[in-house]
Amino acid sequence: MKNPIINSTYISIFILYSFTFVTDESIAADNLMDALTGGHTQLTMRYRYERVESDLFAQDAKASTLRTRLNYSTVAYKGVTFFVEVDDVTEVFSDDFNSGAGTSPDRTQFPVVADPNGTEFNQAWVNYNISDNNFKLGRQRITLDNQRFIGGVAWRQNEQTYDAASFDFDLAGSKLFISYVDQVNRIFGNDVPAGKHDNNTLLINWSQSWGGQHDLTLFYYDIDNEDVSAFSTQTFGVSFDSFLQLENSLLSIGLDFARQSDGANNPVSYSANYWRIEAALEMPVVDFIVGREVLSGSANSAGSAFRTPLATLHAFNGWSDQFLSTPDAGLQDTYMGVIGGFEDFSWYLRYHDFEAQSTNQGFGYEVDASISYRLTDKISTRLKYAQYHASGFGADTQHVWFLFNYEF
Repeated sequence: MKNPIINSTYISIFILYSFTFVTDESIAADNLMDALTGGHTQLTMRYRYERVESDLFAQDAKASTLRTRLNYSTVAYKGVTFFVEVDDVTEVFSDDFNSGAGTSPDRTQFPVVADPNGTEFNQAWVNYNISDNNFKLGRQRITLDNQRFIGGVAWRQNEQTYDAASFDFDLAGSKLFISYVDQVNRIFGNDVPAGKHDNNTLLINWSQSWGGQHDLTLFYYDIDNEDVSAFSTQTFGVSFDSFLQLENSLLSIGLDFARQSDGANNPVSYSANYWRIEAALEMPVVDFIVGREVLSGSANSAGSAFRTPLATLHAFNGWSDQFLSTPDAGLQDTYMGVIGGFEDFSWYLRYHDFEAQSTNQGFGYEVDASISYRLTDKISTRLKYAQYHASGFGADTQHVWFLFNYEF
């Protein structure tokens, strides 16, 4: 049964939004009327063309979609702010793709591009701020650390958001985030069961920074997914990043470790580990990065692999999205990359080598590349490419994307 407080909050914010359209740059309001009428409205449009060629399908996917996003934030009044955001995703020019999870049942002959049509509230929340501490109630974006465990999947046209009550505390230099999640609103939208999952989930994340040179994070995520039991997990973890300023560059080292076990209604009793080591060298012209990420598993025990069901998965283990679910045998991803840019251009190149964690099996390799150009402060474009070469897992796959983003 859904939380009536959260649901009534959505209705109240919708009524508020319907009667407020005047905008300015005020920081705080002297009265309630000024708070309601003096807020900020933003409209953005993101067009994306995505083409997928996979050896598993006779036909290529060609997805052409436009996301229109409109949001409104009131000015803070006595520490209280209201925010509402509506997204619309529309197919334009071409719809030769499977949008996934049963959202396009007549197009299963195409590879999946998970951008279904639909209009819905992406966010709708009320926030109370006091002494740099925040309490937020409603449908909200939650992105923790690098989003390896908890993220928003903002790469897809329909973002993943959370119906939650969240607390964000400033504790004498450290940060503590606690959230109770009642429902996860997934990228497939509200029209199919896979688009929203009832939860009884607790997220706790504490972080501390020392002089801009060292960052430590401790976290505990107790995910109780009432609709998909395999997503129910308990995960404890630690992340440490250290930065060393050299003469003309910055060297950073990142170390992560997490221990996971089954939680709540998960039918499989298991435990699994995650670890990552990464080094990056930031230089005036280009940056270099090298790392290794491991999600443990067992080839002889289905469902015993480390999993991250709330992560922004597209950002990890290759852009072709071959490893959105960890194979039973686990996954080892050894990667290296180069990042650079000049003036309004930026570019990115990364290579991944994939292997099973619990066997000697190779899974293949992938090359990812992108180039971005910002035409103005409000207009940007991006061309992106991924090529996965299969070896014992999945199939040869090629992705090409073109994006155009305009902010009014």
